[in-house]
Amino acid sequence: MCMSGTDDSDPDRCDFCRLPCPEGTHTLERDGTTYRFCSATCRDAMQRSDRVFTEYHGHRRIDAGVAGLDAALPQGLPRNSFVLVGGQTGSRSGALQAELVWRALDRGDPAVIVSFGEPPASVVQRFLTLDWNVLPHLESGRLRIVDCFTYRLEDRDRYEDRLCEWNVHLSRFTDDAVTSVRDPSDASEIRHKLDAALDDRDMIDRGVVSIDSLTEFGTLVQPVQAYDFVKDLRADVCKGRFVPVFAGATLQGGGESFPHDLHYIADGIVDLQMNDELVEDTLIKRARVRKMSGVLSYQEWVAYEYTAGEGMVTFSPAEEIEGEDSASGAGTDAMDAEDADPTAENVDDAVADAPDAGDGDDAESLDAGASATADDSSNAG
Repeated sequence: MCMSGTDDSDPDRCDFCRLPCPEGTHTLERDGTTYRFCSATCRDAMQRSDRVFTEYHGHRRIDAGVAGLDAALPQGLPRNSFVLVGGQTGSRSGALQAELVWRALDRGDPAVIVSFGEPPASVVQRFLTLDWNVLPHLESGRLRIVDCFTYRLEDRDRYEDRLCEWNVHLSRFTDDAVTSVRDPSDASEIRHKLDAALDDRDMIDRGVVSIDSLTEFGTLVQPVQAYDFVKDLRADVCKGRFVPVFAGATLQGGGESFPHDLHYIADGIVDLQMNDELVEDTLIKRARVRKMSGVLSYQEWVAYEYTAGEGMVTFSPAEEIEGEDSASGAGTDAMDAEDADPTAENVDDAVADAPDAGDGDDAESLDAGASATADDSSNAG
């Protein structure tokens, strides 16, 4: 972001923060150029710095890179958002969180995953199953895993001795990319390890954090501690660093357990649902951005499925059914047409089998029959 003077095409914006300038703005002369500011603070800040916020709005919003979310968020997603990803069982909320991380890595940003539900090797395998190779990112240090799962293992050596060869290979990547939490019921330890991982990657105004999952974390601590952890995380990471946090949770209808009432804390809420009303005898996955503070959002359900390589793919169940019905109808019409209209070959066979009016014997028989009919009619008269 380079420093620039007043732009005639945009004369009412501050030359430092790029926000609208009120009447009576502050000015500064530098190298023969007049700069205008919305406040004395912005003017003084420019004197101390050689950089300005020429893209104030743009660098604080990102595109999630996920089909179902980008369509619902035409203005992007604010960087300082704490987003609750609430999914029913079977909705593949873990795949969505993996894609959010992968899209960040793909655009050159770092990412940190806090895993409560799986060991590091399984976290990596989720990406590989979707055909997203995160191994180079683990090796380079761009991807970091805060391990809040392995503490469960009473005999860590026995666990490692029984790993298959593939998991042994994956462990060579995760050994240097994993920060282990000794006691995940200690929220302060988790925050400390996460903060260190963010500092190591210089994650301010860049990157994403994924937590999988808050439901699992809620089983380790008292509800008050769980809510305090989320509030502190939102304040320190989202609001302080401008790094978005995507926190997964399995939401049970009508439940009273954590995190059933995080809605007032979260800046954004993404609902993932299994619906059995769209197509008979079929469960369809649906996603919706229920809310996203600070930007325009469309609260519409979209059907989706996950495919390797592409990630979330949205579709219209009604159009899919209509297309199948049209294809089925076209096939039925073709069969009916074939039955109703004989082919040229069948027509030739029918003509060949019919009596030939040019045959002499047959002609005489027909004439005799006609004459007999005429005589019978005359006698009857």
